[in-house]
Amino acid sequence: MALEQKLILASGSPRRLDLLNQAGIKPSRLMPMDIDETPKKSEHPRSLARRLSTEKAEAAHAAVNGDPGWRHSYILSADTVVAVGRRILEKTEYTEEAASALHLLSGRGHWVYTGICLVTPGGQFRQKVVQTKVRFKRLSTREIENYIASGEWRGKAGAYAIQGIAGSFVQKLVGSYTNVVGLPLYEVAALLTGEGYDVAAAWPEA
Repeated sequence: MALEQKLILASGSPRRLDLLNQAGIKPSRLMPMDIDETPKKSEHPRSLARRLSTEKAEAAHAAVNGDPGWRHSYILSADTVVAVGRRILEKTEYTEEAASALHLLSGRGHWVYTGICLVTPGGQFRQKVVQTKVRFKRLSTREIENYIASGEWRGKAGAYAIQGIAGSFVQKLVGSYTNVVGLPLYEVAALLTGEGYDVAAAWPEA
């Protein structure tokens, strides 16, 4: 009899959970990890995404390592970083931060990096960073003000959520759309499959 496969999502992001569910992947447990996400001095955005996703996975692995019921689970973590060049746009909580970020993104391209880290039941760490290039149209002052009034920017890296109103700002996107939402589904599914996780196990049957 095959052992039950268990997947722990080391994130509290509703977007990441929704994306996994969209792909028919059902985490057995959610474990948001509270770590310091402050970039190190001169840290490249890509390196930051990789480091933070790894630290979240390490924290979750340490938290369940002594629990026989969860010790041999798969653990998936992710962290998304938005950047213009090497300038990192952190999660925005205040309107002034959001306005500044949106003015910066207006009419230019930026990068979205998502670091993903998978811990296998055997305790091996598998890592990948996925990048997407996004270009915004030129935003008017009114568009920025109205978007800020919507509140969709709050708590979002780069002050926007592409799956919402801001999707209409995107002039061009090169790479993974789900990466910009917060979790690159193709790469996650490939990583899980490569480590023996049956991603189709919970798919509905006709």
